[in-house]
Amino acid sequence: MMSMIAGPDALAVEAGARVLATDGNAVDAAVTCAFLQGVVNPTNTGLGGYVVLTMHRAQDTHGRATCLDAPGTAGSRVDPAMWADRYMQPDPSGWGYLLRDKINEFGYTSICTPGTVRGLATILARWGTISLADAVEPAARVAEIGFPVDERVAVHWNTPFQLSSGTTILDYVRANPEASRLYLKADGTTHRTGETIRNAGYAATLRRIGERGADEFYAGDLGSQIASDLAANGSFVTASDLQSYRVRDVEPVVGTYRDHTVATSPSPHGGPTLVAILNILEGWDLTSLGHNSAEYVLRFGLAMKAAFADRNLYLGDPIVVDDRVGWMTSSERSKYWRQRIDKGDLIEDVVLPEASGTAHVSVVDAARNHVALTHSLGASSGVITPGLGFMYNNSMANFHPLPGHPNSMAPGKSRTTGMAPTILYRNGAPTLVLGASGATRIITALAQVIVNVVDFGMSPQEAIFAPRFDSQGGPIRCHLRIPEFVCEAVRRRHPIERVAVAHGGFGLVHAIGIDPGTGRLTGGADAGSAGMALEAPHLSLMESGPAAPPSSAGPPAA
Repeated sequence: MMSMIAGPDALAVEAGARVLATDGNAVDAAVTCAFLQGVVNPTNTGLGGYVVLTMHRAQDTHGRATCLDAPGTAGSRVDPAMWADRYMQPDPSGWGYLLRDKINEFGYTSICTPGTVRGLATILARWGTISLADAVEPAARVAEIGFPVDERVAVHWNTPFQLSSGTTILDYVRANPEASRLYLKADGTTHRTGETIRNAGYAATLRRIGERGADEFYAGDLGSQIASDLAANGSFVTASDLQSYRVRDVEPVVGTYRDHTVATSPSPHGGPTLVAILNILEGWDLTSLGHNSAEYVLRFGLAMKAAFADRNLYLGDPIVVDDRVGWMTSSERSKYWRQRIDKGDLIEDVVLPEASGTAHVSVVDAARNHVALTHSLGASSGVITPGLGFMYNNSMANFHPLPGHPNSMAPGKSRTTGMAPTILYRNGAPTLVLGASGATRIITALAQVIVNVVDFGMSPQEAIFAPRFDSQGGPIRCHLRIPEFVCEAVRRRHPIERVAVAHGGFGLVHAIGIDPGTGRLTGGADAGSAGMALEAPHLSLMESGPAAPPSSAGPPAA
C-alpha cells in the first residue's frame, strides 16, 4: 500500500519520503522532515521553536485522534505588567502589538522557552521506529554540505512584516552578530535565490542531540551553553526553565462538519477557532451559493470574523486561564453568529493576529498511521547562540502586553497561536490529513480547504489551489485571482480588498486525502511554497544513502 508525505520544503519532504521508502513509519518521516525544515527554512522553524501534533494511529479506534503539544512558554522572569509602560497600541496592520524599542519583537527579550527538541524527541520515542540520531542525520548533512536558498525564503528575508514599523527578517539578523555571520554575505545582504548556505554549527548541534538525546538540549552541556547566552543577554528564559520544560499530553478539539468529524489542536492553538468557523458555515447551503461567489465570500468571511472575535477576546492557555473552548464551539454560539450575519449586523473588529511563519508536514504511511505536525519559530527572534547554528523563537511578541487579558504573559504560560494540525474522519475513518503555515491565516486557509473538499468535492490539490480570502477584522482580503466583479458585489455590503498575491499569502496548506473505499492517497501542496506532495519511492528508484542537495551557483556562507 502506498505512503505519502506533503510539506512546504522540497528537500525536507524528500528526506521524509526516503524514510517511508525504507520502512520507517509516518512519525519517523514527519520528525525527519521537521528537523530538515529547520535547516532550509531557518527563520520560520527550527530547534528554537515549538511543535503541535495531531495523529491517528493504525491501531486507534475509529475517529480517535491523539494530540501532543510542545509549546513555547514564557520564561520565569516575566511579569504580566512589565511592558505596560512600553505599550503603544495594537499594530494597525493587524499583527501583534507596538511596543517602544520593539523588545517583544526580536532579540533576546522576545524568546520563550523552546519546545521543539523535547516535542520531536518525545513523538519519535513514543510512536516512531528509528533512533533520534537517524532522524537528525539528514538535516545535519544538509546543514554541513550546504543547501540552495529557495525563492520563497529569499523573498521572505527581505519583505517587511505587516508591522507598521516595516521590520524585516533582515533587520532581525543584522541585530545579532552570529546570525549576521551565518546568513549575511560580506556586503551585508542576504543570499539570493539559488545561492548556497552552509551551517556547520547547526549540523554539530543536531548530532549532539541525536547522540545524547533531548536532555542534552535542556539540561546537558548544550543546555548550559544556551542558558548562559540567554542569561548574559537579558532573556527571560532561565536554566531552570529549560531543565523543567515538559511536553503536554492534550486532548484534541473535536467538532463536526457535514458528515465528517474534525479533530484538531486544542487551545491556545488554532483548532478551536477552526471548529467555530465550520460550525457557523454548517448552517448554510454553501454549494447553492456557488464557490467564491460574492454571497459565498461575504458569508464565509463574516463567519471567520465572528469566530476570531470570540478567539481574540477569550482564548488563552487553559493551564492558566479558564478554557472557553466549549462555549466558543457550541451549537448555541454558532447559531448566534449565523443569525447576526443573516440579519446583516456588523461584527466588531478585534484584530490581534500573530506573525507569519511556521512549517507543516502531513504524512500517511502504508500501515495507515496519519500524522499532521506543525512547528514554528513565530517570526523568529533573529538570535543565534554563537556556535550552535539555530535561531530562537520570538513568541513573546504574541502575548498581550497588558495584564488581565486571557492571553497576557505569565511565567510558564503558552501564548495563542494559529497552528491547527487537523484530521478529518468520515464514518470513523480518516479521509483528510492537513495543516498549514501562515500564522492565524492557517485557520482561515484550512477552513476553506475543508469546505472545498467536503462541499465541492475537490481533490486536495484542487482545494488548495483554489483562490482564498481571509477575514479576521477590518476588510475581507483576497487573492488577486478572485475577480474584481465579485469584490464589487461584496463591497456594497462589507469592505473587501484584493491583495497583490496570486498564491500563498493566505496560509500555505499541505494535505493528503485518503479514499475511504480504495485507500488510495492523493496529495496537495500549496503553490505559494517550494514544497510538494510526494509518494514514497520504490527502493529500486533510490540511490544508496541520503540525498544531497542540488548544486547551486553563488558563494557559500561561513
